[in-house]
Amino acid sequence: MTGRVVVAGASMGGLRAAEQLRAAGWTGAITVVGDEPHMPYNRPPLSKEVLAGKAPFESLAFTPKAAAADVDWRLGTRVAAARLAERAVALDDGSEIPYDGLVVATGMRPRRLRCPGPLAGRHTVRTIDDAQGLREELTRPGARVVVVGAGFIGCEVAATAVALGVTEVTVVDPLPLPMVGPLGELLARALLKRHEERGVRFALGTGVAGFEGEDRVTGVVLTDGTVLPADVVVESVGSVANTEWLAGNGLDLTDGVLTDEQLRAGGRPEVVAVGDVARFPNARYDGASRRVEHWSIPTDTAKHAARTLAAHLAGGQAESAPFAPLPTFWSDQHDFRLQSFGAPVLGLGDVRVLDGDPEGDVLVGYHADDRLVGVVALGGHSAAMGAARYRAQLLKQPALTA
Repeated sequence: MTGRVVVAGASMGGLRAAEQLRAAGWTGAITVVGDEPHMPYNRPPLSKEVLAGKAPFESLAFTPKAAAADVDWRLGTRVAAARLAERAVALDDGSEIPYDGLVVATGMRPRRLRCPGPLAGRHTVRTIDDAQGLREELTRPGARVVVVGAGFIGCEVAATAVALGVTEVTVVDPLPLPMVGPLGELLARALLKRHEERGVRFALGTGVAGFEGEDRVTGVVLTDGTVLPADVVVESVGSVANTEWLAGNGLDLTDGVLTDEQLRAGGRPEVVAVGDVARFPNARYDGASRRVEHWSIPTDTAKHAARTLAAHLAGGQAESAPFAPLPTFWSDQHDFRLQSFGAPVLGLGDVRVLDGDPEGDVLVGYHADDRLVGVVALGGHSAAMGAARYRAQLLKQPALTA
């Protein structure tokens, strides 16, 4: 095969796409473009082991498979624009790269609070540089930390800060319970209790109105009028899809990049999307198009999209089997773990305890129309193993939209 595939994005999704293109038979050139200066690395440890000083960068970096050793990596630059009709991308260094196939793998960036006040002292956790900079501040004696957002990253950062010896850690969220959106009330209440028992404070049911301080944050002003003293603020208020570079090409960029069941974007067989920037239908459930920000998704989507793209570039047709990945995530907080398989958010209306007790190790099932759609374990090793046993059951279920 001759020609070139450009992979826009050099994180895990970009690496897996390059590897899977080789596995699918593409022998032409592959160029991967990424804005970070680093080779692809594992991001989940950033809010835990890296922040705690237990994981150097070398331990995070992925080792590309031998088949992808000839991939051309353009790091420290980004794709600034795309002209899909002309099959070319423009980089922010002024250069252009023509392509025969394009993989959209530009992922997400942290959403930032738009509130009055100084910027110094406010952090996000998305890159290795973010985590290392935040660690320097958390380890300063007497640091007072406010985490805005009680989702996965927010709760993990709060737990890590307490483990580092920070005595004043407060999590702020407009919702009434931490992680209640993805997990539901039962597990959210159990999480709240565990965090509070380990020293994390919560200001729930309120948001952030602004920040006090001249050159640097000294306090967080809440919408209920409360002022929380703060030397360090961590903003964990969601993500924004990196899709601006695709504007003007007729794609649906409402929430990430809308694709079909073969991960093709905008009906273009030469353009596919992978990772958490892709909004795709999952035949395992209701077939609705959603983005999924779980660790398993870059690999699952890369494998499927690579087969789709390689088949097109070889003059064939993409496979007809429905794309039905099983989302997987875990979250380590304090001395316990959340382990999930499936799509719990689709079964929040019917949550059942499958084993254990919310006061200890517990395994919870999420159901839609009496069908098990997800399981989440909270606790130690035995709870996580219980969830793993249900994984096989979830995988055996026939796809709903096959």
